[in-house]
Amino acid sequence: MKKNIVFHPFLFGLFPVLFLYSYNIGQLKFKEILLPSIIILASTAVIMTVLWLILKRKAGKAGFIASTGLVLFFSYGHIYSLVKEWKIGSFIIGRHRYLMIIWLLLFIVVVYFITKTKKNLYNLTKLFNIISIILIIIPLTTIGISSIKTSKTEGPDDIAVTLEENSIIENQDSLPDIYYIILDGYASSNTLKEIYNYDNSNFDNYLVENGFYLASKSTSNYPCSFLSMASSLNMEYINYLSETPGVESNDRSVPYGMIENNKVMKYLKSKGYKFIHFSSGWGPTNYNQYADLNIAISHARWNEFNTLLIQTTLLDAFEKKFFQDAGRRRVLNTFGSLAEVNEVEGRKFVFSHIVCPHPPYLFDREGNSVPEAKFDMNNWGDEQKKYYLNQLIYINKEVQKLVDEILTGSENPPVIILQADHGPRNTFIEGKFPTEDMFKEGMRILNAIYIPGQKYNLLYDSITPVNTFRVIFNTLFGENYELLEDINYNSFEFAPYNFTDVTDIVDYN
Repeated sequence: MKKNIVFHPFLFGLFPVLFLYSYNIGQLKFKEILLPSIIILASTAVIMTVLWLILKRKAGKAGFIASTGLVLFFSYGHIYSLVKEWKIGSFIIGRHRYLMIIWLLLFIVVVYFITKTKKNLYNLTKLFNIISIILIIIPLTTIGISSIKTSKTEGPDDIAVTLEENSIIENQDSLPDIYYIILDGYASSNTLKEIYNYDNSNFDNYLVENGFYLASKSTSNYPCSFLSMASSLNMEYINYLSETPGVESNDRSVPYGMIENNKVMKYLKSKGYKFIHFSSGWGPTNYNQYADLNIAISHARWNEFNTLLIQTTLLDAFEKKFFQDAGRRRVLNTFGSLAEVNEVEGRKFVFSHIVCPHPPYLFDREGNSVPEAKFDMNNWGDEQKKYYLNQLIYINKEVQKLVDEILTGSENPPVIILQADHGPRNTFIEGKFPTEDMFKEGMRILNAIYIPGQKYNLLYDSITPVNTFRVIFNTLFGENYELLEDINYNSFEFAPYNFTDVTDIVDYN
């Protein structure tokens, strides 16, 4: 009797991971797919072994049942996103409870016919093996082509500005710790008042009363996180990326590399600072190989890629358990751990990118969970304004507690930078070119800086993130970095390196 090696379940299981990675290849590191790939392959091996034993060593039947289960498992989230909230009259049929029943019935029907059939499954197994190979080749081809292009791309070391090494520090022991805390998507008080009808003066007054310089007219240099942080952490505009060989329309590998291996970190390391990096759950700031200490917050395994992958599966039905609770703990544990990092000996540069008040919306004004919220990293929209505002109000409380603990717990007064990478985008309408008000919402930001002794002579109300560390290094280390002109560049997700100067639009005047 002819026999086939049954391998299609393993390839069907691996396909969703490779496809999702290939679709987002310019935004992810290959290592991010290793853990889910291992889990899927190991689980498939266990399932195949159990079915093989139950079905009395009939590998063909075991393979078809396993592949059916995997296809249903990995297709569930996609189908649910299409039928969600479907109605027949006033009755909502697009709910997890109904789709799960349908999926279970489909699986039972397939299992019944496969176990009862007397037919030889040799040809069908061969066909499924071929189909699975073809499916795998598609994302592998995309990954291979992208890898070839990336290998020709200049890395961050090639394009980084040369560090200045001529500073003289009189008293090394008095150098302060430096906290760079990015509150993702935190709007300026002006935006909160004009668009959200919210007066944020209590929070502003708290910062000023505790010695912060509040740059009340600050704006972001770029409209999204990966461009903004690549710029601020390297103290330069990055428009040259549009002409960098190997950087394609949406390939983010170079700016991601610039975030990880950045000029600010290298400069401070040269001055004897330890680099302490907090996990964020978002690609380039989830882990840093150059850090002296990576603080992996509990549930850090739920990074952006794993979240996206799980949302395509049957596990999407258990979103609250898998995502919302883990996301809440990540944010709260980050604030708690930041308050304790002063216990690490030596001078420290602490970097923490907190994906809040940016969606997903996990907190109401009192810090309670939001039952109706969706764990979606891009959950902007006019109807989401109330969730964004409630989350911001709660985050204000956590920030105030954190600042109090850092200031009282530090042996020497530290530098604290509270800064947004960009503003919110709740007024943006998909498919519509942004209006002036939309640009203003998206690029007017929180920017508050605490320097011991309130040495604020180099700061000014409209300072942008590109100049943050130029001012800090000039003030602390006697450097002579030239302050750059504060310019705002817009670009869109589908063409992130096609920059347009929108300074005149987002200016507060």
